[in-house]
Amino acid sequence: MLLFSIIMFLVGVLFIGLGIAIYKGKTDLIHDYHQTKVTDKAAYGRAFGKALFVMAAAMLCSGAIGLFGDSEILARISVCVLFIGLAIGIICITVVQRKYNKGIF
Repeated sequence: MLLFSIIMFLVGVLFIGLGIAIYKGKTDLIHDYHQTKVTDKAAYGRAFGKALFVMAAAMLCSGAIGLFGDSEILARISVCVLFIGLAIGIICITVVQRKYNKGIF
């Protein structure tokens, strides 16, 4: 579980970095195709960055749970926290895309 936790922490920090950059207005990190109808890029970047923070928090929490031991139940809880958090993050990104881009694609 230590390797899993290290990977989750590294990817979580990467997502935090991307979230901060996009939150501060660097929306060019998001593919242009997903921004074709966006008029308020600043608000779009802030909302998208917050959704990435949700995903990063899920990864960091999952990694932290993995540090508590090597039992099978902790492994399952850690993976469940990861999947639930990623699902919530994807839903948040979908909501942001529908609100600012008038559709997902």
